[in-house]
Amino acid sequence: MKRREFFKKGVKGAVAASILPIVGHASTINEEGVFFGGDDGEKRTADNWYQVGSGKKEKPIRKKKLYVDVLVAGGGVAGCCAAVSAARTGAKTIMVQDRAVLSGNASSEVRVHLNGVTNLRDGYPERETGIVEEILLHNRFNNPQNSWNVWDHMVYDYVTQEPNLTVMMNTQAIEAKTKGDKIKSVKCWQITSETEYTIYAKQFIDCSGDGLMAATAGALYRSGREGKAEFNEKYAPDEPDNWKMGASLIFRSKDMGKPMPFKAPAFAIPYTEGHRPDKHRSLRNINHGFWWVEVGSENDIVGETEEIRHRLMGHLYGVWDYVKNSGNHPEAENYALDWVASIPGKRESRRFMGDHILTEGDLLNHTHFKDAVGYGGWSLDEHNPGGIENLKEPASYFHYKFKKVYEIPLSCLYSNNVSNLLFAGRNVSVSHIALSSTRLQGTCATMGQAVGTAAAMCVDKNITPRELRNHHINELQEQLLRDDAYIPNRPAKDEKDLAKKVVAIYASSTSSGDAKLLVNGYSRDVQERDEINHWQSESLPANVSFEWGESVEISKVEVKCDTNTRKNIMLMHDDAYRNKFYTEGVPSELLKTIKLEARINGAWGVIATQEENTKRLIKFDFNKIKTTAVRVTLLDTYGATVGRLYEVRCYQ
Repeated sequence: MKRREFFKKGVKGAVAASILPIVGHASTINEEGVFFGGDDGEKRTADNWYQVGSGKKEKPIRKKKLYVDVLVAGGGVAGCCAAVSAARTGAKTIMVQDRAVLSGNASSEVRVHLNGVTNLRDGYPERETGIVEEILLHNRFNNPQNSWNVWDHMVYDYVTQEPNLTVMMNTQAIEAKTKGDKIKSVKCWQITSETEYTIYAKQFIDCSGDGLMAATAGALYRSGREGKAEFNEKYAPDEPDNWKMGASLIFRSKDMGKPMPFKAPAFAIPYTEGHRPDKHRSLRNINHGFWWVEVGSENDIVGETEEIRHRLMGHLYGVWDYVKNSGNHPEAENYALDWVASIPGKRESRRFMGDHILTEGDLLNHTHFKDAVGYGGWSLDEHNPGGIENLKEPASYFHYKFKKVYEIPLSCLYSNNVSNLLFAGRNVSVSHIALSSTRLQGTCATMGQAVGTAAAMCVDKNITPRELRNHHINELQEQLLRDDAYIPNRPAKDEKDLAKKVVAIYASSTSSGDAKLLVNGYSRDVQERDEINHWQSESLPANVSFEWGESVEISKVEVKCDTNTRKNIMLMHDDAYRNKFYTEGVPSELLKTIKLEARINGAWGVIATQEENTKRLIKFDFNKIKTTAVRVTLLDTYGATVGRLYEVRCYQ
C-alpha cells in the first residue's frame, strides 16, 4: 500500500466505532460490518452543556451497543494476530486496545524486542511466519529508519487495513456479563471519548496480558509458582509460593559529544554495583538500558501495578545515577538519557486454566500434541522473583536452552469453565516454569493467530472451542498451515489442494532441493531434522511447472517463497544483537516479481503477475479456468541471485 493511502484506508477501521452518528435507538452497520444497536436510552443528567452555535442545551449520550462475531481484548502482538486472523477467516471482529498504540510490550512505549524462537542452542532462530511475519515485513518496507514511533503506526496501518476488523483504541474491556457458562457481552470504557460500550459477540478472546475480561467472566485462573511436586518440575521451587516474574523499565541513552552531568531525581533509589552477584546484571551496555531493572510481586501484581511502576522509576534512575556519578564508569561521561519508558513491560500476572496446563515437562520432553497449533523455543528464562530488589539471586536463572522447538496445543488456549472464551499471550494455561519460555512475543503471536482462526470457525459452526478441538482440529490445523503458520511435526494434508494431484512437476533449473518437495506439506526447511523442503533455482528468471493428466478447474494459486527464517527481522535497539543471525532491511531472498501462467487448449497464457511483492505467502485469485498445467516464474528478488520456493497450492 502506498504511504499516501495510509490515512485514507486505515483510519475508518480504527475510529469507526466513535465517529458514526447514533441517534436515539437507530441501528446501523459500518463499513466493516459491525452492527451498531444504538444507545440504551440513558443520558447523563448532571451535565450542563450549552451549545453556543445552536443555542441549545444538550445531554450527551455516551453509552452505545455493538454487535459482532468475535471480540478481542488487547492489542499487543498476540491480540493483533488474533484479530486479523479472525477477520480473515470470515468473522466480523472488534479489537479493543487500552493504549493509544498497538503491539504492547513491542511498542514504542515499552520497546521490548519482539523475540520468539530467536535463537536455539546453535544460535539460529526458527522464526515465526504467518501474520506476525507479515507485520514485521510491513515495517521493514515502510520504516527503514527503524523508528520505534513509526513502528507503532506501521502495526496500526497493517491491522486497520483488514476489512472485517474494527479497531477501538484507548478502550479497555472492563467487565464481562455472562449467562450460564457463556459470555454474552462485555462492558468497555473508551477513555478519550468518555463512552461506555457494551459489545455483544459469539466468541471472546482475551489477549490483554492481565486478563481483566476473562477474570470478570469467572474464568478459572492462578498466579504464583507451583511447587516441584504438582507437575514434577525440577526447576520449580520446593514449595509453591505467590511470586510472579516482575516488570521492567527500559531506557535509551545518547552520546552527546561532551560531558553531561546528571543529578538524580528525588524519587531515585540508590544502587551499588558491589551488590551485583552475577554476570547478567552488566552495566556495560549503557546505550540501551538494562532488562534486569525489574520488580516482581509475591502478592497481587495487578493491584500493585502503580506502586511497582513508581519503585521501578526509582530503581532505574538510581542505576543511572550510579553509572554517571560513582566514578566507576568513565565511559558514561558524555552520555545522557534520551528516552525512558513510563510503562513497565510485564512478564506475568494471571494464567487462565484450559483443558491442559502446559508444563516444564511438556517443553523439555517435546511432547507431541494432536491439537498442536503453535510453537516456542525461547530458553526457560525464569527471572529472579524479586528482581532488582533481590540481588542475592541471579537476575534470571536461564534454566535450559532448547535445541529444537516445542509444541503448543489448542487445549491450553481456551477456558475450561467459560465455554466461549479463548486466550493468547502470557495469560494462557501454563505453569509458571513453562511461562518463562512461552511468554515471548513471537511465541504469543503463534497462539494469537491460532485462536483467532479458531474463534471464527467456532462462529461459523456454532460450536465451542472445546468442540472444535475434539471434532474439527484437523480443519483448524489445515487452515493455519494454509495461512503460513508453522506447526511442528504437522505437514499439510489438504485434500482440496489440487497441486497434490499433479502427475509431474518440472523445474527449469535446480541448485538445491527438489521441485517435488513443493507439495510435500512442509513449507520450511525443518531445522532440527536438517530436512530440506524447498526448490531453489540456479539463477533468475526460473520457473517450475505443475502438470495434471487431464483438465482441472482452478481459481486460486498460492505460493510460499523465501524470507530466510534462519535470520531475525524484528525491530532492534541493541547493537549487541545485530549479528549473523539478524538481517537489516528487507530479506534479500524475498521474491519481488513473480508471474503465473496456465496452459489452456495447448497454449500458455499469463494469468497474473505480482510486482513489488511484500509477503512470503503470495496469493493469486482469478476467474475460474480449465487448464492442464500451471507455471510459476520467478523473475526477481530483493537482492538474491537465485529464487527459492517452499510450497505451491492450487484450488478450485
